[in-house]
Amino acid sequence: SEEEARNVAQIVGLSALKYGDLSNQASKDYVFDIDRFTSFEGKTGPYILYTIVRIKSILTRYAEAGKKAEEFGNNILPATKDSEKALMMELTKFNEVMELVEKELAPHKICSYVYDISNAFNRFYHETKIISEENQEQQASYIKLLELTKKVLETEIDLLGFSAPERM
Repeated sequence: SEEEARNVAQIVGLSALKYGDLSNQASKDYVFDIDRFTSFEGKTGPYILYTIVRIKSILTRYAEAGKKAEEFGNNILPATKDSEKALMMELTKFNEVMELVEKELAPHKICSYVYDISNAFNRFYHETKIISEENQEQQASYIKLLELTKKVLETEIDLLGFSAPERM
């Protein structure tokens, strides 16, 4: 609807400005470039939001198929491909990044971290057939990995002062 489109545009615009500003080191000057800030590619708020919305879409399709990842336990299986392992490794940096951000009062490090997670997720997504995976246990593991990725990304953008819409 037009109202939903307006709300999404406001969320995306806010994320572009906040991420664009906070992604720069506070002690350094930068050039305000609205075209760069609003791009859906590269180190931008809209790119991060697009990643989160993509994850939400996959999780919704999985649930709409009547599937529940919990039926296979709570564990994420060991990685079967490099892109999956890379995503897992990025997620393990959460505590380290947060401690560094607190110690240095450096929100630009959160921005770099969410960008790194988004890149790792998108590589994994392009190399993996998540919804069409025939091995149900493996598929459930992918879904749990996506749920964790979404949770970390949403936690981080909340700290930056914006949120992701359900759809874009």
